[in-house]
Amino acid sequence: MKILVALAFLGIVASLGSALFFMMRGDRAGQDDSHRSRRMARSLALRVGLSVLLFVCLLLAWKLGYIQPTGVPAVRG
Repeated sequence: MKILVALAFLGIVASLGSALFFMMRGDRAGQDDSHRSRRMARSLALRVGLSVLLFVCLLLAWKLGYIQPTGVPAVRG
């Protein structure tokens, strides 16, 4: 389970980095601004989708008993 979560986080960070790359890349001959914007938006949409999927999978794993809460006590002051 830890490997799956780590891979999901790596996918989320890679998608965010891809969107940053498309946003910061300079103007090139043959590519218009709408094409770069579309690729950046697709990368960000993929990141959001992966984040939601990871959250749902974690909730499902908790409900099915594959993972347990740690029971870390709250700080009382």
